[in-house]
Amino acid sequence: MTSPGDEPMVTMKKAHACLHAGLAAALLALAGAATADSAYPSQPIKLMVPWPAGGGVDTTARMISEPLAQKLGQPIVIDNRGGAGGNIGTELAARVKPDGYNLLMGSISPNAVNLHLYTKLGFDPVKDFAPIVYVSAVPNILVVPASSPYKTVKELIDAAQANPGKLNYGSGGVGSSQHLAAVQFMSAAKIDIVHVPYKGTSPAEADLAAGHISLMLDTTTCLPFVASGRMRALAVASKKRNPALPNVPTFDEVGLPGIYASSWYGLMAPAGTPRPIIDKLNAQANEVLQSADMKRRMAEFGAEIGGGTPEEFGQFIVSEIKRYESIVRLSGAKLD
Repeated sequence: MTSPGDEPMVTMKKAHACLHAGLAAALLALAGAATADSAYPSQPIKLMVPWPAGGGVDTTARMISEPLAQKLGQPIVIDNRGGAGGNIGTELAARVKPDGYNLLMGSISPNAVNLHLYTKLGFDPVKDFAPIVYVSAVPNILVVPASSPYKTVKELIDAAQANPGKLNYGSGGVGSSQHLAAVQFMSAAKIDIVHVPYKGTSPAEADLAAGHISLMLDTTTCLPFVASGRMRALAVASKKRNPALPNVPTFDEVGLPGIYASSWYGLMAPAGTPRPIIDKLNAQANEVLQSADMKRRMAEFGAEIGGGTPEEFGQFIVSEIKRYESIVRLSGAKLD
């Protein structure tokens, strides 16, 4: 039986016991995290690309996965699951085990635009994913066929204003980056041109090069057409000129300020992936992005290289979701 005078001593002993237990638990957790971090990865990693092979998302995923795999000491296997504007593969990526062996190549459509475009997604672009690193962005480029009579943005706008509804523009589909970039262009230039959506970027580019459509606000996949003389680039939808097209002005420079449109890409993991794994992937990916070889390859692709912390990438995604709400509303596009 404890006397009243012994109570402070008993309480103090209990407090010390709780403190030691808490410290022990914390040290064990830290040791476990460190062990998980040092052991990771111990097997191949799957990188979900929710688009067909050959597009911008797939190209970027392959560009970064090879050198990143070398740093991590394990293969990174690309899994292409296209469909529904990137939604199918993205939903699959949200439902897999969050163990660091299932990653996603996130991009503007499923991770920012589609929330406003589709009535039902099947995933939450913010809550269901853990951002790892912002990889790159490719700005949209206003291009016309080489046979087009329009040599400048002004000439194109003048023709569109004089002939409302006669010119048209192609895109990779309703709600695609090309479509929404063109919506921004039309709004700023106060012109009315007809949207011709295609089932993918490649057929739209082929028809543009052949002169079947008037223009596109394409991504940098149009660069080979420009280099070969089959298309003419008139303006770039970014804040600074693209190194791949140093002689092509920005929209700001031609008197249409604020037209900024690009397809961006970043590595993500399912929500719940351990933070030490996220940090390790972020650190290794940043090293890859800062390498001279990656900078050269990104420049050839016409891409603006990324990098930074997971938090910075997450904040960027939230800002893009907010920005595209009004742009999608302006486009009038809605998909089931």
